[in-house]
Formats: sequence, structure tokens, C-alpha cells
Amino acid sequence: MKPTGFKAIFVRSVLQIVRRPIYWGAFFILPLFCFLFLSNLMDEGLPMKVPAAMVDKDGSSLSRSVTQKLGGMQMVDLVDNCNSFTEARHLMQKGDIFGYFLIPENYQQDLLAGRKPVITFYTNMTYFVPASLLFKTFKSTALYTKAGLAMTVLESAGVSGDVISPLLLPINIEARAIHNPGLNYAVYLCNSFIPCVLQLMIWLVTCFSLGQEIKYGTSRKLLAMADGSLVKALAAKLLPQTIIWLVIALFMESWLYKINGYPMNGSWFWMTVSEVMFVFACQGMALFFFGLFPNLRLSLSISALLGILSFSIAAFSFPVESMYQSIGIFSWILPIRYNFLIYIDQALNGIHIYYSRIWFVAYIIFMLLPLTMLWKIKKAMEKPVYAP
Repeated sequence: MKPTGFKAIFVRSVLQIVRRPIYWGAFFILPLFCFLFLSNLMDEGLPMKVPAAMVDKDGSSLSRSVTQKLGGMQMVDLVDNCNSFTEARHLMQKGDIFGYFLIPENYQQDLLAGRKPVITFYTNMTYFVPASLLFKTFKSTALYTKAGLAMTVLESAGVSGDVISPLLLPINIEARAIHNPGLNYAVYLCNSFIPCVLQLMIWLVTCFSLGQEIKYGTSRKLLAMADGSLVKALAAKLLPQTIIWLVIALFMESWLYKINGYPMNGSWFWMTVSEVMFVFACQGMALFFFGLFPNLRLSLSISALLGILSFSIAAFSFPVESMYQSIGIFSWILPIRYNFLIYIDQALNGIHIYYSRIWFVAYIIFMLLPLTMLWKIKKAMEKPVYAP
């Protein structure tokens, strides 16, 4: 007589994981590779020397001075001096540069004559971070050039420096980057992208393991081993995966805040609770996907689609408030969104857990989602039909 019960299903699930190399890749190789890759990619903290080009149609001493100042900026690497707008545009379209700065003809002459020449700069916002840095540097260069020329003209007219400064800069701005004074992009992006990778892998592995039961018609055997109880069958089958994911999640937490030294201004306890609940929330949503589409191909497709889109619609690099409402609403149906908000509240800002309580409630809702689909999952497992 074949063994039945929770323990038998648990052992069966462990053996499936051990015997299939695809599980080893999904559980360990891919997540750890992504951890290392993203951390190494952001090792410098802030992108430096973004490739750009200069289009100087004036060729005057003033335009050459602007080129020299721009080339000395920390964020910019002037890799080319183009002769025309078209040449610079082609370089940007090929991906050789991320933006270019255009000085018009008769720039110095028009400026000295008070005719207000127009300086134009272009950035490729397809690459949001480097393009934003270029835009900021280009704008600063244009403003400093204008202010420097105005100061020179006023000084030549006999106006003292004490009078000029309030005219050019009536309000002094003092900016303080709270909790990230070095403007380290890794502190922000690694703590969002790495958990998002974990979410994607949990979704894919959960749907794959259940879809395999439907594909090969072993789901009825699984239910029989659980004495017809779907809850027992799912709990025993997914428990080994849950244990592995919890280990990976805790390693991820140590990797981010201990090994890489990213800020942890709040409670380690609540961040650990968040990571544990995040794993259960991701598994709950994966079961919900499988309940909607109890088919290997369809459940994997929806998991992959939403998992990849999570990098954009979870509002890591673009605020929800600036999205179209029809798109922004999807950010609130992803577990990673709440993991990100808890990270901002607890690790980065270190505020009281009271202000993050609603995000933990969202985790619980994701955990309960599969209850709405148990009937459909059981029906599919009792009568497995594989649709390629």
C-alpha cells in the first residue's frame, strides 16, 4: 500500500525538487545570480560619466568655454563633438550617447547683443536614470553660463559683487538628502529590484510545480495521498518550497543590510516579519493565478507577464501619482508594492510600525486570495486536462 498523508506528500515534493535540475536553477542559481548582478551593477552607487555629445555651431571662445565646463562635470562624458544636429541624433538613436547639448550659430554675438539665443539639449528618456542625470547637468550648465555672463557684464559696468549676487540668486537653496545623503542609487533600486526578482521566481515556481501535476495527470494521485483534502495536498506540496523561499528571503535581507551595508534605520524584527509575510503573500497570489488559469502554460504566462511588469508598475522609479490612473491602479495589486512601502517606512525612514500597519494587512489579503479559487483548483486536479 502506497504511503499517504501530509508527510508522504511532503517527502514526495522534496524528492521532486532534488531530482529536477530546473528547481535548483529556479531556487538558487537565478535568484543568487540576480542578487550579485544587481548589487555589482549598482556598486558605485550613482552612475558616473554618462556618454553625451556636444554640437557647437558657434565655435566662439564662449561656446568653447561652455564645452569645457560641461566636459568637466562629474556626470558627463563628452565622447563626441558632432558637426550637426542630425549626426548627434543618429548617435543617440544607435545608443552610443544618452543625450547631446546644442549651441546655436552666433551664440556669443547674440548673447552679447542681448538677443537671447536659445541653447537646446536633448536626452533619451528611454533610459530614465542616466537621461535624468544628463538633463540635470545640461540645465545646470546652461543656467551657470547665463549667470556667469550676466555677472561679467554687470561687473564691467561697475556694479559690486555684493549687489550682483542677490540679483542673480535672490534665494539660497540648501538641499539635504534625508537618509541617503550620498544619493546612492543602489540604496533605492537594489532594495526594490532584488525583492521583485524574488517575487517573480516564487510565482513561476509555484505555478510550474502545480501545472506539472495537471500536465502529467498526477494531480489525482496527489489528492488521493491527501485523502481528498485539497488544503492538505497544497500545504504539504508547497511547504518544502516555502522553507527554501524563506531561507532565500532571509539571506536577501542579510545581503542587502549586512553585507552591502544599506541603511537600516528601523527595526530588524519588523523587516524580517515583512520578508516572511512577503513570501507567503507571493505564494498566495501564485495560487490565485493558478486558480484563474489551472493550466501550466497560461499560469506561467500570467506570472511572467505580471512579474516583469512589476518592475515598472510597482512605482520603483516612477511615482504612482504621475501615472495614468488606468495604469497606476495595477501597482496596488502586487505584493512587491507593499514590500517596497514597508522598506521605505521601516528600513529607510525608520518610522513607527503603526504607520506601516496597513501594508501588513495587504500581505494578509494576498495570503487569503487562494481561498476564492480552491473550488476551481480542486476541480482541475480531479479531472486534469492538459491543454498545450
